[in-house]
Amino acid sequence: MSRRSALLRYLASRIALAPVMMWLIASLVFLLLRLAPGDPIDALLGTRAPEAARAALRAQLGLDQPLWQQYGHFLGQLLHGQLGQSLTNQEPVLAVIRDSLPASLELGVVALLLAALVGLAVGFSGVARPEGKLDLAGRLYGIGTYALPPFWAAMVIQLVFAVWLGWLPVGGRFPPTLLPPEGSGFYLLDSLQLGLVSGQWQNLLGSLRHLVLPACTLGLLLSGVFANALRLNLRRALDSDFIEAARSRGLSERRVILRHALPNALLPVLTITGITVASLIGGALLIEVTYSWPGIAFRLQEAIGQRDYPLVQGIVVVVAALVVLVTVAVDLLVAILDPRVRF
Repeated sequence: MSRRSALLRYLASRIALAPVMMWLIASLVFLLLRLAPGDPIDALLGTRAPEAARAALRAQLGLDQPLWQQYGHFLGQLLHGQLGQSLTNQEPVLAVIRDSLPASLELGVVALLLAALVGLAVGFSGVARPEGKLDLAGRLYGIGTYALPPFWAAMVIQLVFAVWLGWLPVGGRFPPTLLPPEGSGFYLLDSLQLGLVSGQWQNLLGSLRHLVLPACTLGLLLSGVFANALRLNLRRALDSDFIEAARSRGLSERRVILRHALPNALLPVLTITGITVASLIGGALLIEVTYSWPGIAFRLQEAIGQRDYPLVQGIVVVVAALVVLVTVAVDLLVAILDPRVRF
């Protein structure tokens, strides 16, 4: 079997497994929500509401049906691409996700780029002198940033740069004195487009000022993963036989590292990037809550507190679909770039 055929077969198998994974995740979140303590009727009406009003609302929302009927209705909606309506404001769940997802994607992409740039720079800095002071500082940085609790790091950075120094806003996504730019929901892109068209750059400046602290906090916490991964894989590559062969041909150490060792060390880092996207969701929840960033993780936290079953289910399903999509794409990219991969 040719490599191209094997690659297509591998891709088909991963795509075929994706619906099964999505069904398992959707079923798990459906059951866990209903096993968890609390009642959405209490969140909507309060605990002192008349029993007749509680029963009427429960019947209206379909919560009086047996669990298996609720589960069948949920799967039926999911198969038709529908996620239902939010219990708290009767908005379609897809509309809530569509309004909140750009904020999370904007924060996540910027944070991931910062994490990759800082982490790869730190991981590469100690290669010239292994076990030296710079290498030791890089290892301490990687371990320290990875071990920092996200909520604690966010509050400390917020306290220093927003409260004590007053350089940046405490929270939020956009200055309250300005109207948010209309368009795609990505404030940076929309503000940049507005600036290029009309010459009004205050929207872009306001977006950047509000994005700096949460993006730098999340990027700092994730950069240790990239730093440790690059350092370990680069040291492993430098100890390989093909590196010794390159040195024996009289190549300079700089060329050996940049042309031979670094490309091989970056392949595992690419795989870690796919895993980091999944961990980005968990870290973003605490960051968005601390900075009042109106993203999808912030809406998920609100929905859990309000016992909003459809909104929680919809957000989890959409986030899981994004993670599965990114994971499959990264695995396929690694398989294409690395000829040593066999299927």
